Amino acid sequence: MNAKISPTGKVSPVGQPLDRVDGHLKVTGQARYAGEYPQTGLLHGSVVSSTIACGRIVSIDTTQALQVPGVVAVIDHTNRPHVASYDKDYEDADSAKGSPFRPLYNDKVLYSGQPLALVVADTLELARYAGSLVNIEYEVDAHQTDLTAAQDEAHTAPAETPKPRGDFQTGFSKAAFTVDARYSTPNEHHNPMEPHASTVLYQDDGSLEIHDKTQGTQNCQDYLHNVFGLEKEKIRILAAFVGGAFGSGLRPQYQLPLAVMAALQLKRSVRVTLTRQQMFTFGYRPNTLQRLRLGADAEGRLTAVGHDVIGQTSRFEDFTEHVVEWSGMLYQCDKVQLTYKLAPLDVYTPLDMRAPGATSGMVGLECALDELACAAGIDPVQLRLTNFAERNGNEDKPYSSKELRACYQQGAERFGWDKRNPEPRSMRNGHQLVGWGMAGGVWEAMQMKASAKASIDSDGKITVTSATTDIGTGTYTVMTQIAAEALGVMPQDIHFVLGDSSLPTAPLQGGSFTVSSVGTAVQQACRGLRTKLLDAVRMAHAEFAVVDMEEVGFGDGYLHIRGQRFAYADIVRESSHDVLDVRIDAEPDKKREGYATATHSAVFVEVLVDEDLGTIRVNRVVSAVAAGRVVNPKTARSQILGGVVWGISQALQEETLTDHHLGRFMNHSLAEYHIPVNADIGDIDVVFVEENDEIVNELGSKGVGEIGIVGVASAIANAIYHATGKRVRELPITLDKVL
Repeated sequence: MNAKISPTGKVSPVGQPLDRVDGHLKVTGQARYAGEYPQTGLLHGSVVSSTIACGRIVSIDTTQALQVPGVVAVIDHTNRPHVASYDKDYEDADSAKGSPFRPLYNDKVLYSGQPLALVVADTLELARYAGSLVNIEYEVDAHQTDLTAAQDEAHTAPAETPKPRGDFQTGFSKAAFTVDARYSTPNEHHNPMEPHASTVLYQDDGSLEIHDKTQGTQNCQDYLHNVFGLEKEKIRILAAFVGGAFGSGLRPQYQLPLAVMAALQLKRSVRVTLTRQQMFTFGYRPNTLQRLRLGADAEGRLTAVGHDVIGQTSRFEDFTEHVVEWSGMLYQCDKVQLTYKLAPLDVYTPLDMRAPGATSGMVGLECALDELACAAGIDPVQLRLTNFAERNGNEDKPYSSKELRACYQQGAERFGWDKRNPEPRSMRNGHQLVGWGMAGGVWEAMQMKASAKASIDSDGKITVTSATTDIGTGTYTVMTQIAAEALGVMPQDIHFVLGDSSLPTAPLQGGSFTVSSVGTAVQQACRGLRTKLLDAVRMAHAEFAVVDMEEVGFGDGYLHIRGQRFAYADIVRESSHDVLDVRIDAEPDKKREGYATATHSAVFVEVLVDEDLGTIRVNRVVSAVAAGRVVNPKTARSQILGGVVWGISQALQEETLTDHHLGRFMNHSLAEYHIPVNADIGDIDVVFVEENDEIVNELGSKGVGEIGIVGVASAIANAIYHATGKRVRELPITLDKVL
């Protein structure tokens, strides 16, 4: 419908730096999270975790725990209720290939930290104390948790890796310049501010209303339906506010089935909250071992790209992510060979974590490209421009849009890259060595099927709904802006509702596809509501029964035709309905099929390295991003800032350390799992490069949640080399490695 949106000439809400519509609730403490919903008679569950990495349970003695006043039950594999799906395999929307983990399934211990019992008591403190009294006797088997030691046992990952193209070996052997280097990235854990929790409110009719820490309410609903054999209508999942997730909430974590198991057995409301230490007992970013082989001719044009990766997985599932694909698409090369293998270990299955695969794989690619630039004596930015790819070589498709050249140019100008002396150890500030490094970034611009509903009542109240979540990314706000633009009203006139499995279908919130997927559905639903408003005017006013669409405008809450205007509320009141509403099921446009779609970035970094102490400080960062139409520059900038901070963390601090003798994570707390604080962060400058894309979706938006972190760690590693002349290929880059 080609109607004019704003006949009054007001600026569209989309593209404006609107404050978060949910901000007031959050800063005043009125926003409730999964573990904060009160209920009379609510019971509390505490999980008892395994202390071995592999073996079986010989016995569980719960006698002492049950004698504690206020303890209601201790549930383990010997006395748990029947669970429908435990007799067969089941999946969730983000499951990996294999047999999913079943909490309290049998006597086998598959990894250290595995939940073996749930103590349920009147208070959380009592439950935790009683949990310490549960005595478990094990039969211990040999375990392996070291990827380096197990790499020879790796098998080809089930994910489809792009087929080789051209003769890689010839291209590499005949190159004027070559790089053959090995890199590694460590385990990382998500550690969102809000720990995982599930509050299961048991209803008199046996139905369950559940507040869960999740990135997909309907995924959790489907999961419980499949696992427990409950009717979907008897399960309602709510997640109005989520205190960060970064991928940790894509799959239902074990506290959810445990809480449901207890609620169904006891016919009581139960809450299970994981401790910070237990946040290290499920998915994480997997350790990777990478080999990069690059060849280039005398002018720096790539003649060969080889990227081989071994990642870790569990023994019961094959977790795969896109680690090597980026090396086949970011730069122009006709001779490419990519391999990706998995080594099964006695660990829990890894899980998607902000920019999964790209965050790890781009470390190898972008650091190796910097090494190639040094070997060939070519500026790192110029080398990337020389190898700029107009098409995605993996798919052999042109890009719907790609303003990466502008990212290089605008980022370099803002940073002052032309003042860089390319010689390592040539720039200093007193006793500090100054290093300048850069890297490129890429992430898929995906779109999934999604639904939304828009309605307006006789008071003019507009409500837009979808089952999507807001994990802190600003979904409430940007959907409000999209709806306001589509209906021609102000953002404050829109009430957007999310985080409820009973609402119109939405995909998991992840992958930077929420705006493109749910946003498109919201836009189409609101445009459909405009059509209904027009139809109501046509029915009520015979003189407008036949109207040229060019004559119709929507703006300021009014429908405008031939010099007359009709308030939306009046239109509804004059119609025969109390409410006008439209529900839309949106899916990707077929015109996308002929194109590759991606966001791109260029990251420029300055580091200061103390020559005597080896300490490293990231002094300033410029991140230039091309992500199509930016719905809200303020929240989008915050997403990039968060990604850059995490990239600094990945480069310099973040690592989950394993004691391979015990087979368990050692630094499973925020005291010992190192992440940056405010004092670690210097100046971060975000540049959004203008990029118009009419193919990716109707909004022209690509999403920014992931792209902010990609390439940051590589740029820092490259800057450290420039500062010190020492190439560190193992993340994180700590001072001992520099010294």
